[in-house]
Amino acid sequence: MKDFNTDLFDPTTVMDSDYASGASPSDADFGFAFNDSNFSDRILRIEIMADPVVACPDCDGCGNLTDWARHPKRRREDAKKDSSDLTLLPDERILNGNQLDTDDAAANENQDEEAVAMVEESPSGDEAGNSNDSNWSMDCSTVVKVKTLHISSPILAAKSPFFYKLFSNGMKESEQRHVTLRINASEEAALMEVLNFMYSNTLSNSTPAALLNVLLAADKFEVASCMRYCTRLLRNMHMTPDAALLYLELPSSVLMAEAVQPLTDTAKQYLASLYKDITKFHDEVMDLPLAGIEAILSSDDLQIASEDAVYDLVLKWARMHCPKQEERQEVLGTRLARLIRFPYMTCRKLKKVLTCNDFDHEVASKLVLEALFFKAEAPHRQRSLAAEESSSLNRRFAERAYKYRPVKVVEFELPRQQCVVYLDLRREECANLFPSGRVYSQAFHLGGQGFFLSAHCNMDQQNSFHCFGLFLGMQEKGSVSFAVDYEFAARSRPTEEFVSKYKGNYLFTGGKAVGYRNLFAIPWTSFMAEDSLYFINSVLHVRAELTVRH
Repeated sequence: MKDFNTDLFDPTTVMDSDYASGASPSDADFGFAFNDSNFSDRILRIEIMADPVVACPDCDGCGNLTDWARHPKRRREDAKKDSSDLTLLPDERILNGNQLDTDDAAANENQDEEAVAMVEESPSGDEAGNSNDSNWSMDCSTVVKVKTLHISSPILAAKSPFFYKLFSNGMKESEQRHVTLRINASEEAALMEVLNFMYSNTLSNSTPAALLNVLLAADKFEVASCMRYCTRLLRNMHMTPDAALLYLELPSSVLMAEAVQPLTDTAKQYLASLYKDITKFHDEVMDLPLAGIEAILSSDDLQIASEDAVYDLVLKWARMHCPKQEERQEVLGTRLARLIRFPYMTCRKLKKVLTCNDFDHEVASKLVLEALFFKAEAPHRQRSLAAEESSSLNRRFAERAYKYRPVKVVEFELPRQQCVVYLDLRREECANLFPSGRVYSQAFHLGGQGFFLSAHCNMDQQNSFHCFGLFLGMQEKGSVSFAVDYEFAARSRPTEEFVSKYKGNYLFTGGKAVGYRNLFAIPWTSFMAEDSLYFINSVLHVRAELTVRH
């Protein structure tokens, strides 16, 4: 297996036979040859320009991760400029962005002298042979410093597609000895680190801010091995919320790179873990940028009451950060809707989605229809759908660790008002109830009244041993009385059919609950045993049937 430092780009595959020992040419340490004329075949002239003036009244150069993280707009503007900051003089090999320029201007062969400091140059109209680059304006054409380095084109080409294209396009320029790059002053240190890395496979500065600058420079010059190296070091450093958000807001060209994916994954996991109890950090979560809220909502371990609450939180965030309806619909439809797990929302809330103006109507209809189809599937099919997307970024069928457990409800109006409620609990969820825990279901409705189920680990009536209890409660609705016939049942082996466990009737008033302390008439240890009759594929299936009494 290749070392983490091996290049993604490997233009030397045709020469693999020269490395019969199995070592990659890019793994070798050529640090001794860096800027040494004895081991070089070209001269690299680096023109260092004054940085563009960017208004940043509350920072001095944004020199650390925290400062830079506070200026996303500036970062986006800087990223856009990166694609146009690379230019070369007309008398040398020119590469602007990633496109080859085939200008045939005569080469200047007298460039072996040392770097010249403080050289001022300005454009002179359309005379290409005597000007720098006619596209440069007066306010950004000052060369503050020039560096010259002796470089080995095979080493640089082996490490970078950028330099490989520069030296091997087959045009006249690729045979010239002198190459000029133009960069901003703020990029100088990072570029020198990248160039040195291409020889030595190591960096001299490993502070977070420096590594991030080197990472961006390595992306700009397509040095994937350096990007992976920076990513590895940054992942092993102490993470902070500002740093995590910064990594998630890197320019898209960096985010798309395979080399940086582990860093962005680590940042997402950090934020998801930090804000796991989302209600505890409500105000902080509301202030997060889009990348941060996406990282949190992607987590299966989000501690929240229900998916209905997730939906409400997303709407509140969108309305706060996207005041215009068109912008809000765009962000919800393309970014945030895929992170709301609509199949686990209640039908009542799904109805509200269809009439919510924050969503495009077509998008809302599609999401609700998909959710309803999922709810109608058999449990084994639901588990299959969730498993199929387990490796996907979009986990809309995966159930979170909700405070209120989802239920499946079948409602009847005739011949009597009735509903059948199915609640599934995993073995580990039941185990976590011991010795005195309880878990509540999502609310469901019958005759206009809200009800819920609650599963308990409690003592039996004689207070002699722990056992599994199941209760039915009515939500607080004033002093309204409501008479209900109810029946509890559970699937049981070997038939795996529902078997009735308890029947009764009760006159409910707001906030009251009724049930059975020992539903299965066995101790907790027998209920949780490996040979328990009530766990089928490690899932307990209970059912409650409610009928309005007339």
